[in-house]
Formats: sequence, C-alpha cells, structure tokens
Amino acid sequence: MINQIISKSTKIKPDEFRAVILSFAFILSILASYYIIRAVRDGLASDWTDTELSTVWTVTFFISFLVVSFYSYICSKVNFKYLVPGIYGFFSLTFFCAYALLKINPESELIRQAFYIWVSVFSLLNISVFWSFMADIFNKEQAKRLFGFIAAGSSLGAIIGPVITLIFVERVGSETLILVSSSMLFIPLTIAVLLGKATASKETSDQGTNDAAMGGHFWDGFTEFLKPPILKNLLFGIGMFIVIYTGMSTFVYFAIKNILTDIDQDSRTQIWAFIDLAVNILAVFTAMFGTARLTKRFGLTVTLPLVPSIIVLGMLILAISPILWVVVGLQVVRRAGEYSITKPAREMLFTTLDREARFKGKSVIDVVVYRAGDIIWAWIFTGLTQVLGLTLGGVAAIGSAVAVVWAYLGFRLGKHFDAE
Repeated sequence: MINQIISKSTKIKPDEFRAVILSFAFILSILASYYIIRAVRDGLASDWTDTELSTVWTVTFFISFLVVSFYSYICSKVNFKYLVPGIYGFFSLTFFCAYALLKINPESELIRQAFYIWVSVFSLLNISVFWSFMADIFNKEQAKRLFGFIAAGSSLGAIIGPVITLIFVERVGSETLILVSSSMLFIPLTIAVLLGKATASKETSDQGTNDAAMGGHFWDGFTEFLKPPILKNLLFGIGMFIVIYTGMSTFVYFAIKNILTDIDQDSRTQIWAFIDLAVNILAVFTAMFGTARLTKRFGLTVTLPLVPSIIVLGMLILAISPILWVVVGLQVVRRAGEYSITKPAREMLFTTLDREARFKGKSVIDVVVYRAGDIIWAWIFTGLTQVLGLTLGGVAAIGSAVAVVWAYLGFRLGKHFDAE
C-alpha cells in the first residue's frame, strides 16, 4: 500500500522502487552524518580570528586540490565495485582517527584546524561521489523522474543530523559526536554495496563494467574539465554554473551576516535556525512531489534557469529594500530551490557523460572549482563593500546582474540536455 502511494505520487516505477529507496536512504545517511560533524567543526571556528579562519579556508582549497587528484588516481586503479564503498569506509576511518587525536590532545590547534579542513573536504566530496554513483546507476529518462525524490533524502538528513546533535551533545560531548558520525558512514557503505550488486537498468552501456578500474591518470579529471573546445565542453559549462552559484551563496550569506551585526547572539542563532528549518521543510516537499513533474513537463531548459531567475528578482527587491526579512526570504528560497530543484537538475546533466567524466571530472567541479568560487567571491564581496564602499543595496544590484548570467547559463545547459 505504502509502495503504491509513493510510486503514484513520485513517478517511481515498481521495478525501480528498491533502488530508489536505497538511494534515498544513502544520501539521507551521509547528510545526517555530515550535519552531526559539521556542528562540531563550526564550533571550533569561534576560537579563531578572521585572519586565522581565512587562512584555514585558503589551505582547504589547496588540500581539496590534492585530495581530488588522489581520488582521480584511485578511480584509475581501484576495481569499480570497491570504489564507492571504499570512499565512505576511508572517511569513516579518518574521522575515527580524528576522534582519537582530539581525545588525546584536545587543545592542539594544529589538530583542530586539520579536523576543520578535513570535514570541509568531506562535505563536498562525499556528495559528489554519491551523485556520480546515481548518474552511473540511472539513465537520463529515469533521472528526470527520480532525482528529485532522491534529493529529498538530503534535506531529511540535514534535519536529522542537527536533531541528533541537539539531543546528545550535552550528554556525550562534542568529541563523541565525531565517533557517532564516523559510525553512521557504515550505512552508505553498506547501501553502496547493495546498489552495486543490483542497479537499475540503463539504456546505454557507457558505464562500463563494475569488475575493472577506469584506468587513466590522476590528472584526468582536470583535463576532462578543461578539454577543448572549452565553450562546447559540458563539464566546463557545469563548472561555470557552480562558480556563479557560489557567488550568489556568498553574496546572500555575507548580506545576512552584516545585517545581523547589531543583533544579540541569541537572536542571531534563532534567525539562522529558522532559516535552516524553513529551507529543509520547503526543500523536502518540493523535491519529493514537485521536481519530477517540473522536469518531465518542461525539461531542463526551464528547470535549470528557474531558481536563478527567481534570484534575479529577489536581488532586485533586496536592492530596493535591503532589510533583514527580505534577505532572509531570499536565502530560504535560494537554498531550498538549490537543494530541491537546481541540484537534482544539475546532476541529471552527468547522465549524458561517460563514467570517467562522471567520477573524475565531476569531483573537480564539485570540490576544487566550488572551493575556488568560494574564495573568489568572498574577496569580490569584500572589495565591493570595504574598498569601494558599496551598501547592501548596491551589492544586491550587482548580484542581480550576475544572476542573469547564471540563469542564461542554466538555460543553455538545460537546452543541451533536452536536445540529447
């Protein structure tokens, strides 16, 4: 009965139900694990100055570059059926080691900063690996129907993780939560093995065999991303789409931070908590019941530029009325739209690529390019406000122009996908 209700409301076919539910549980568990450990990570940052934190962010970018290069090398050498389970097993082991080191020497700034950096790398790579795996399992037609529902698992995980933290942090302490997060990663490890044994059928056979490594070199992900002709390179186009997305994220985040300057700490916490709750509730229902219908009816030509187009309007409203609840509303719509519509639609693009591009090239985009975008836009925002002296309204006006480019790029990427 439950299977029939879910299948009817979410466009899942009976023979896909098991794989979809496993995929839903997969991303739910990795997001819950991450959100538990993220709270511990972010708590450490309050002990550092702005300069120290900026330095940590910069180091994170270079570490991300090295990790993605090593990951690409592993993709080339490791039997594919061991690759995805091995990634989550590896991160589980490293978090257990971090727990042990912090218990032995909790005051070491080197260990604390290394932990912060490693969690930041994990936050992007683990999601990238998951969606690479999904694009390898499901074909293009299935992705349009199923990725929205699967993505709803990430929003549920983003709710469950903080709830676990709130319930247990005073009882067991922050360090023990690292151990909880580490243990939870055995759930996606197990699911990856199950999905690897019985995956949904694909129309094409470009995913290759699970009983061999991909081959190639550690730099293949970077060469895939920069392969000429660059203007016709889908990976490069997706990368630029993400760079502009990080710009919108940075602009709105900094805007909220600056508006909250004169508000007391407890009120700030309440506002951020309200944003997280509103985002995840809205994202869950949109992803489960709206995204598949949107992509099936209008295609990615409409779906991908939809949220960027809304952000154009939101930025213009913010430019005219730069007040707290306008920017909070913009943040809720932006994040919920990203999690429930834009991200699953963006991940559908990878179903048209081969396995090497999905795993090697995608990790470059999701981790290295993403972190580079963070740094670039943070300094651009700082330059606009601190050097040029622009107000929030002026920055929002510039942001709206950038969002127009974002929407156009989404339209072009969506048109390419629909034409395939």
